[in-house]
Amino acid sequence: MKQKTTLYSLVKWTFYISVIMGAVGFWFRNDFPAANERIIDPQVAKEPLQNKVNKESFKLMRNGVVYEVNPLYEYELSGLVVSLNHHDGKYGLHKRSEDHINVADLCVVWGVNAKQVDLNEFDFWNGEFTCNYLTKNSLQARLFKDNQLSNNHLVAVDEFIREKIADVKVGDQIYLKGWLSEYRNHLGSRGTSITRDDTGNGACETIYINDFKILDSMQTSWRTMYSMGLWGLLFSALIWVWGVGTGRFK
Repeated sequence: MKQKTTLYSLVKWTFYISVIMGAVGFWFRNDFPAANERIIDPQVAKEPLQNKVNKESFKLMRNGVVYEVNPLYEYELSGLVVSLNHHDGKYGLHKRSEDHINVADLCVVWGVNAKQVDLNEFDFWNGEFTCNYLTKNSLQARLFKDNQLSNNHLVAVDEFIREKIADVKVGDQIYLKGWLSEYRNHLGSRGTSITRDDTGNGACETIYINDFKILDSMQTSWRTMYSMGLWGLLFSALIWVWGVGTGRFK
């Protein structure tokens, strides 16, 4: 009886503690390390590269929809992801416009914003086509550079690239290469920004992706706590099923 009570208590308290750890870790999972503790890839400190390209427009098909892509500039960007929105073309405006090639919007920062700004003093969030940010910290607001943030509509049809983009999380440092492009289908078109100094409607970069890499993934104590909470829940669930199945907890 004593052994049963001890095991039951262990499972019960493991479950309770795991729920708390998982919930707290999940809530703070996207908090960034302090600027002086942030390890930034040297590429992320650099400005994006953009060069005029002489390439004819081309057509492609995805999910039965024909698209025409018009490349304007070669483009390379390395940045720290502060907000994102993955798309599958099954909901919202993407569904209504039959847009199956814009797989994600990644809001990224680089340079001073990635290395020196206290990003936890900002709220970043993505709409379906937009990236927004807000801070009440006047010092950090003055340090933050508007032209070292961009919202990027990622256009991809290669399955390997699409899978890599689907793995991206807030805090990842990424590298991408492709073409700043306009594209259209039978329902409409989308343009692209060609400068980092614009804001508002039309200021997003639309990029046909030829290469994509995750340079580094953010790992914090909050994410470790979240993972430990999930593993604790799994452990307590397995022991509970075993205990009930063997009659230990009857």
